[in-house]
Amino acid sequence: MQTDIDPRSLIGRKAFDRHGTKIGTVDEVYLDDATGEPEWAAVRTGLFSRDAFVPLEPSELADEGLRIPFDRKLIKDAPDFGVGRHLSPEQELQLYHHYRLDISSPASDAVSSAGDKDFGRIAGSED
Repeated sequence: MQTDIDPRSLIGRKAFDRHGTKIGTVDEVYLDDATGEPEWAAVRTGLFSRDAFVPLEPSELADEGLRIPFDRKLIKDAPDFGVGRHLSPEQELQLYHHYRLDISSPASDAVSSAGDKDFGRIAGSED
């Protein structure tokens, strides 16, 4: 994803799966504490549904919203950690495994070397 985009501008955008099917609306954006880059988004999947965490890399920002290159079912089946708090390194690893993403990326290296440090702070929040 483009890293020069203000993560707060993602909030409220529609999110679509790899086929262009609407999944929901971006509720929150989580930044990697080590890099400050947007890493995960929480997508509200329906009026009475929960938020699903989706990776912002390799997602793309398009005119119509956020296009996530995974199937809707995989996204809806993502682990549910609740929103509004940090993602722990273990939770991030669960998400990497769920989406079968390469966990040797710089962000995951920071997770493995940080010990108990929290990651995935919410954009716009102060620590």
